Amino acid sequence: METAKNTRQNAVPNDRGNSRRQFIQTAAAGVAVGATALAAGCNGATAGPGPRRATPAETGGPFNQEKLAYAPGALAPVISARTLSFHYGKHHAGYLRKLNKAVRGTPMAKQTLPEIIKATAGNDAQTGVFNNAAQAWNHAFYWKSMQPSGGGAPTGKLLAQVKADFGSVTQLKKELFGAAATQFGSGWAWLVLGADSKIKVLKTGNADNPMTAGHKPLLTIDVWEHAYYLDHQNKRKAYINGFLDKLLSWKFAAANFAG
Repeated sequence: METAKNTRQNAVPNDRGNSRRQFIQTAAAGVAVGATALAAGCNGATAGPGPRRATPAETGGPFNQEKLAYAPGALAPVISARTLSFHYGKHHAGYLRKLNKAVRGTPMAKQTLPEIIKATAGNDAQTGVFNNAAQAWNHAFYWKSMQPSGGGAPTGKLLAQVKADFGSVTQLKKELFGAAATQFGSGWAWLVLGADSKIKVLKTGNADNPMTAGHKPLLTIDVWEHAYYLDHQNKRKAYINGFLDKLLSWKFAAANFAG
């Protein structure tokens, strides 16, 4: 397992540093709003990373939250409709609103999210833009890394590559579990295709994204507390096991591997 360097120490304001009690109180207040937003956004998303482009009238800027491909309760019991409504309807939407506000009237408003992420990575003067752009992309990618009745094993060329690089699907899952479980604080665990055409497991802190180091993301697991705390409290490992066994979308990973 490799660890991507974390060059940004501060996460998006109002996410990192909140106590668990504050999170739960905020979640309770936001569930109703989040559920409305989620219900409006659960119709047929297409595959591929990143929120789709939208008119400024829709979201206040060039980037819009993409609709989910599954119903709010479809990922239960690993991820409840309550958690999904808050995570998707409040956190993810919030990153997009902040990003749209930050890039409005600038050349970045005409760029793609990956272009913004790569251009602002490591630039202290653009930390806010990086954090919101990366978190917007990371979350859109995370939603697609899951599917109802997921888990299992890959097939075809992806399976052959997994066996070549890890020896077995079991070993890959063991390493991906380790990356997600040992990421200190907030962050992400990733399955990526490296520049050497080998599949690797990485972990990144806060908003960091492996594409800034030349890797191609195949799928990801969100290990920020807001991804699992309402359902699992401090039992991150239970959430990770559930993700790997019941939600992981090998179909999405295979499409990214082949693309």
